[in-house]
Amino acid sequence: MTDDGWLASVETASSEPYTEPATYTVLTHLREQIVSGRIAPGSKLRAEALANEMNVSRTPVRSALAVLSAEGLVTYGMNRGYTVQSMKLSDILDSIEVRAQLEGLGARLSVEMGWSAEGLAYLEQTVGRARAILDEGRWSEEIERDWYTLNRLFHRAIQRAPENLVLRSAIRMTLLYPLFGDAARLCPVVAERVPLRLREVPDTPPEFITVSQADHEEILKAIRKGEADAAGALMSRHVLRTKARLHSIATR
Repeated sequence: MTDDGWLASVETASSEPYTEPATYTVLTHLREQIVSGRIAPGSKLRAEALANEMNVSRTPVRSALAVLSAEGLVTYGMNRGYTVQSMKLSDILDSIEVRAQLEGLGARLSVEMGWSAEGLAYLEQTVGRARAILDEGRWSEEIERDWYTLNRLFHRAIQRAPENLVLRSAIRMTLLYPLFGDAARLCPVVAERVPLRLREVPDTPPEFITVSQADHEEILKAIRKGEADAAGALMSRHVLRTKARLHSIATR
């Protein structure tokens, strides 16, 4: 198992929200609620009600709703306000396709721009802790969430390394589903199409997680060696594996 204190501290330290803290908190909460289906498609989102519910002012709520509108998760209409948009499986797959190219570019640029010793050490530690989880040979929802936290930190570190705000913003636009766990089980748009037996949490690390971890290690190796094109190609292939898996199990 990973150390909860370490996970919490590194995630907080590496987050540096691109919006005001209150807006970032509201945005993260609403995005997760929408893509997980806890706020249903067609629901009206009213700033005053959300502000009261989350105990914040209406300003960060309005800012968060504007971002969600730009991301396509909600729509805005005059005299109608914000409404949660319906998502299709094809939307999820299309977003992964685009993200694969953008994250590949980010990995390549990270090598071309150069990694600091501290940044590379952080990346290595993140990969190493994720490997330690798999080496224990056990799996559960809690362990899955720990591994996905490290997965998210790995990708975020590479996305941030080139210091390219335009690229980071573009990648955020493709994250229709926050990576807190297996989308085949946790994302309603996908899960409703996946057979129950393929949504069950196994007792040992599933093969797709093992493959994903190996991909991370290969990407790290390319970054260490300064192989920019290889790092970019490996990252694109890595992200596209998720699309291929979801397409395979959700379109049978």
